[in-house]
Amino acid sequence: MNFFFKWRAWWTAVLMSQLLWGGYAAAQNSGFSEYQVKAAFLYNFGKFVEWPTNDFASTNAPLLIGIYGQNPFGNDLAEVITDKYINGHPIITREVSLNELKLCQILFIAQSRQKNLNEILRTLDGASVLTVTENLPIESGIMINFVIEDDRIRFEINNTAAQKVGLKLSSKLLTLAIRTTMRHKTAQPIAFLCARYQ
Repeated sequence: MNFFFKWRAWWTAVLMSQLLWGGYAAAQNSGFSEYQVKAAFLYNFGKFVEWPTNDFASTNAPLLIGIYGQNPFGNDLAEVITDKYINGHPIITREVSLNELKLCQILFIAQSRQKNLNEILRTLDGASVLTVTENLPIESGIMINFVIEDDRIRFEINNTAAQKVGLKLSSKLLTLAIRTTMRHKTAQPIAFLCARYQ
């Protein structure tokens, strides 16, 4: 068991080091998959979001990262969030059904469910859920969208959509985005986001 925890700590440290110094391309060259990297980002997003106070049943209620659709992460996301907390909330992750979407604090919409986006947004109906997906225009109503640019995993932010449901995104997170609904940005270093993984 001690070996397992040491291995996991080493895995985390190496992954975030590669992201810090070389982005996704360097991480991939070191054997990390695209979705290992995206799992690490998903965890970090939660550190830069403020949910309404009534969104959690208690101060130590779990923070749920839900996956809707075909899970592209395998066990990678579970490995990243094991024994992790955000503002006193233990982080958990699992696949969710349509009628469980509102239970999530962060919802990753897999590509297999993107065709149902209008239904998803209707089901959420203004719930304070941070929606994340990949390769989909943020104008569609998604709050964070992963893209690959210059062989690096980057993300775009629809801050207008987040504000409409009462989510406050840190200015630091907005700075790290390559594009927001407010203005176009040039790519920024991801060092701060990665450093906060520890």
